[in-house]
Amino acid sequence: MFLLGPIGHQELLIILALALLIFGAKKLPDLGRSLGEGIKNFKKSISSKDKDDGSSDKPAPTSKDE
Repeated sequence: MFLLGPIGHQELLIILALALLIFGAKKLPDLGRSLGEGIKNFKKSISSKDKDDGSSDKPAPTSKDE
């Protein structure tokens, strides 16, 4: 399943502490907000492509019976 195993509570706390040290307490809310907006936009673009699969951007071929 996971290459290095599942992430436990201690590993998650270490990652959060490192993020706090690197980015600072004032930047973390902005970083989380921008990450959330990016994920939301990505999901929106994926779901809009799924809805548009039925209709193509190319025009339908016409018959040349003249």
